[in-house]
Amino acid sequence: MTISRSLVKLNCFSLLLVLGLIIITQYSGLKVSDLFFNPYFSPNPNVALLTRTFQILCAVPVIVCTFTYGLAKSSNPRHFGNQFILFSALLTGGFLLNEIYRIHIYMIGVGIPKLGVCLLYAVVLSSYGWFFQRELKLTPYKILLVGLGLLFLAIGIDTLKLKSQILASLLEGVPKLFSEINIAFYYWYVCKSFLQKTSLSID
Repeated sequence: MTISRSLVKLNCFSLLLVLGLIIITQYSGLKVSDLFFNPYFSPNPNVALLTRTFQILCAVPVIVCTFTYGLAKSSNPRHFGNQFILFSALLTGGFLLNEIYRIHIYMIGVGIPKLGVCLLYAVVLSSYGWFFQRELKLTPYKILLVGLGLLFLAIGIDTLKLKSQILASLLEGVPKLFSEINIAFYYWYVCKSFLQKTSLSID
């Protein structure tokens, strides 16, 4: 099975799950926006379910990249791709921390403009792409671009401050969720391929 077919199947399956959750949530008497609330305790498991799912997905690239770097470093410490895997772990780890602790909210709270915060993150992301452009070109980087594009779309919708809470939650939450599905898939595939190549070079 090719990577494109695997990716299409993953996204279609995820979309069906999200649609199913939306229907179940509606029939249970909750609003669709409840699926995207910030996590807090609730007797109903649907509340903040997709927000928690997004946060779990954010942890996948960090864990996979860190584990891959540890294996590659011990078995083939001089491999040219080790630094790429390491900085991928650091970048995705930073995003995970920001998502859990809402660091960007605190930065805005101390007086840093929202545009300034976005520019700072854009510089970090651009630097990653520039330094590792050779390594990225050897991977199916278009998947990563799709994931980042969906994330920026969600951020852009958030800035519109739509009046309808349900519409705003769907238009922001669904692209954001699928952005991390694709990003997690990308790093899983990259790390899997990387370990296969390094093991072959050792043999």
